[in-house]
Amino acid sequence: MAQEPAKTAGAAEAAPKSKKKLIVILAVVLALAAGGGAAAFFLLKKPEAHPAKAKHSEKAEEGHEDAAEGEAAEDEAPEEEAGGHADPKTALTYVPFETFTVNLLPDPDDKFLQLDLTVEVKGAELAEKMKAQMPALRNRVLLLLTSKKASDISTPEGKAQLSAELLTDLKKPLAAHGKPLKVTQVLFTSFVIQ
Repeated sequence: MAQEPAKTAGAAEAAPKSKKKLIVILAVVLALAAGGGAAAFFLLKKPEAHPAKAKHSEKAEEGHEDAAEGEAAEDEAPEEEAGGHADPKTALTYVPFETFTVNLLPDPDDKFLQLDLTVEVKGAELAEKMKAQMPALRNRVLLLLTSKKASDISTPEGKAQLSAELLTDLKKPLAAHGKPLKVTQVLFTSFVIQ
């Protein structure tokens, strides 16, 4: 009988140790779960909080550009960081056109094109000048669009070609002896062929 109290005392000591182990294990599991949740939160968080830092990191990821492009990018960055405003004479401005609905050339069926486009120009002054001359610009676009077949412009390559042709036409001077317009891009905002 002398051995029975020793077994009872050993069992009493083993129970608190196993409870301590269980508490320690639960604490470690909770700490790991909290750490994983915090890591997921920071990794999935969008990096838009600091736009200046995001621009610099994107440039670093893209690799090295040639010297001329790098200098142009550096010239634009200080203007944006200084006051958030670019020079109004060189800032990119968008000029939307009203919707075009034109008949395309028969191919073999008659089809029509409904197109919304916006042009990107350098400077607010040029944008205002283009708005004042919109009938002449719309005429240029209409003449080009009506000379196309649906099969010419229904593919991605055809759309890219049409955009390039529109860009060339819209860059032409408004007056007979004027300067070419600084149109940088033609953007399609809606393109439907039926």
